Amino acid sequence: MMKNFDCVVVGGGMVGAASALTLANLGLNIAIVEVKPCEAFQPKSPFDLRVSAISAATQQLLEQLDVWNLLSKKRMCPYSRLGVWESELSYTEFDSQTIKQPILGHIVENRLIQLSLWEVIQNQHNITTFCPNTLLSFEQYENEVIIELKGHTISSKLLIAADGANSKVRTLANIGVTGWDYGQSAMLINVETELLQQNITWQQFYETGPVAMLPLSGESELGGYASLVWYHRKNEIKRLSSLSNHQLELEVMKHFPERLGEIKVIDKGAFSLTRKHANTYQKNRVILLGDAAHTINPMAGQGVNIGFKDVKALQHVIAEAIGNGEAWFDVDVLSRYEKQRRTDNLLMMTAMDALYVSFSHPSIIAKAARNLGLFIANKSGAIKNKALAYACGL
Repeated sequence: MMKNFDCVVVGGGMVGAASALTLANLGLNIAIVEVKPCEAFQPKSPFDLRVSAISAATQQLLEQLDVWNLLSKKRMCPYSRLGVWESELSYTEFDSQTIKQPILGHIVENRLIQLSLWEVIQNQHNITTFCPNTLLSFEQYENEVIIELKGHTISSKLLIAADGANSKVRTLANIGVTGWDYGQSAMLINVETELLQQNITWQQFYETGPVAMLPLSGESELGGYASLVWYHRKNEIKRLSSLSNHQLELEVMKHFPERLGEIKVIDKGAFSLTRKHANTYQKNRVILLGDAAHTINPMAGQGVNIGFKDVKALQHVIAEAIGNGEAWFDVDVLSRYEKQRRTDNLLMMTAMDALYVSFSHPSIIAKAARNLGLFIANKSGAIKNKALAYACGL
């Protein structure tokens, strides 16, 4: 007998798991499909290479979902300052105190966010999990979507794609994307650090791309821990990836600012930088969330936060429709989600691209202009505070 659901979420990562919980909290009957189960957390397990800078707005959402308390018992590192510069004369620092907040955010491993979300999901009576499982195909009809999984056929009023940048749901729905390859890669390097820099994250810009330091929690034999992000041309990142940990340490010390101090490499990985934006976030009863709808240049660490904004927007649209006595699954109601999110996402994507292009321009005039811009921003409290509050989602 075919099981029927109000919503089926394909993709149980951070954004997909959060969307399943937010909609279950509205009283809807939810199914979530995920390929790989979460690994249990061990306090001494190595740091994951994929980390995110979780904003205050995202923290509020996770608190509402009863996830934040579980997450805080694992590993996270709060930070209250953010430093940005190209030359030392243009150094600009953002501080949480200037916007009357205790912190700017937390650096958290992606897999721990996902794990904590799933720990809550397992206790929800109105969420059915299909994990491990895979979407095979689906067909849209006037009143439902019929979904084929491995070993199961289920139906739903709404199909949510939260299955990442290479979304199979998006492909099967024939939703196109616009975008491009930035011609660069990013290298993620987990290190032990000589210096304890637990309250600041920083980023220095070069023509070849920025280098960044994200603090991680805990104390190591050397001192502390950090996640380093190194943006560069693809060939250079390929070369760096081929080095031994000791050889990579020497390269880091040569190219990162002195404020990093001595380091010891403990893990490394790399990925290409691409931009994708779906031509539509909705096609009849299919909705795209997070990376399935948009991938952004990770320069400012806003990717996962705008994905969580998508989650909140969809919850708001459906909750408002239920409150007004509307058929929440009507395609005209669902279209309100894209109206809420597309402009904001496009604005953030464009801002990150402008920043990327500006700092990669090699001319002396461009360099002088961008350093002057940082200098002015540092002197203008109003500009700094408005940008900071927006980035924090406040």
